[in-house]
Amino acid sequence: MKFIVSSAVLLKHLQQISGVISANTVLPILEDFLFEVEKNQLTVVATDLETVMRVQIDIEAKDSGKVCIPAKILMDSLKNIAEQPLTFNIDKNFSVEITSDNGKYKVMGENPDNFPKEPAADDTTSFTITSSALVTAINKTLFAVSNDDLRPAMTGVFFELDKKHLQTVATDAHRLVRYKRTDVSCPKADSFIVPKKPLTLLKATLPNNNDELNVNYNSNHLFVKHGSVQMTCRLIDARFPDYKVVIPADNPYKMVVNKADFQGALRRVSVFSNKSTNQVVLNIQGSQLQLAAQDVDFSFEGNERMKCQYDGEDLNIAFNAKFLIEMLSGAESEEIKVELSTSTKAGIIKPTEQDDNEDLLMLVMPLMLNN
Repeated sequence: MKFIVSSAVLLKHLQQISGVISANTVLPILEDFLFEVEKNQLTVVATDLETVMRVQIDIEAKDSGKVCIPAKILMDSLKNIAEQPLTFNIDKNFSVEITSDNGKYKVMGENPDNFPKEPAADDTTSFTITSSALVTAINKTLFAVSNDDLRPAMTGVFFELDKKHLQTVATDAHRLVRYKRTDVSCPKADSFIVPKKPLTLLKATLPNNNDELNVNYNSNHLFVKHGSVQMTCRLIDARFPDYKVVIPADNPYKMVVNKADFQGALRRVSVFSNKSTNQVVLNIQGSQLQLAAQDVDFSFEGNERMKCQYDGEDLNIAFNAKFLIEMLSGAESEEIKVELSTSTKAGIIKPTEQDDNEDLLMLVMPLMLNN
């Protein structure tokens, strides 16, 4: 089998899917790309058994065939080859010879029959969503996903579909993010949990524009296609916790602060906080917010005060500053609203201004005050 492809085009497409390949794989063949050539079209597939990504590239080829090529050595060599046509020659023992303008490189390929088969897209339900809407939904929720493998349902983002909207929810039991879009309509009420890794790969691959995506899913897998790239991933087979019961129905005290000022103050003060809890105490009185952190073991202490608009009783409440800083990054308005009730109840963070078809709600659990 022989084909000719541009080195830069090949590298660019391989970079889109190479993130699937894990560093420590169970099967050596999972360290390879599967190359499939048919009628001037090259399809390259990468998988870690849970997630499969494939990309299609136009090439020059007379015959068709398949081969598995080790991913790392191929990527490393392509990064160092200037833009030029490369000729790939594969013999019947799967030995791969790459010829450039002034060089020849050999690598031993593997039998493509040993490469894992892709899951079939049987019995799927589909809905359309713009690329930017999906990327935003992933960006707003992914940071709150749990890394605790003992609670598998929380290690992914929960997609909740409805005829009127799409909701994505993520929680790690300390914080929760719910992002809702009313400009996406799904054929029926449904839900599934998508693992963190494929979502991270998707947001890196998809453009932040209004391209229409066709998203398909069945009981076990999610299928997303954009242009020449296609991704399939296994869904998490677990029940997502009932997040609605955690969201307080009425937090009477409302505080509005400038997002950038609040984030800056948290970053500065949290330097002096205890490294294991990142605890920062918010003391809110009238139109003044005081932030305080201390690490008793090292006698570190940091205090700052800033202006706020507050409607409620004086309150002392402690949060993990790292969580607050991450959550504030998800709100895109200049000011944010924090809804509170007592020092032991969850606080709710919302942007003060949102697009008509978006609704973002973030919840964070308080820490015990060290009196």
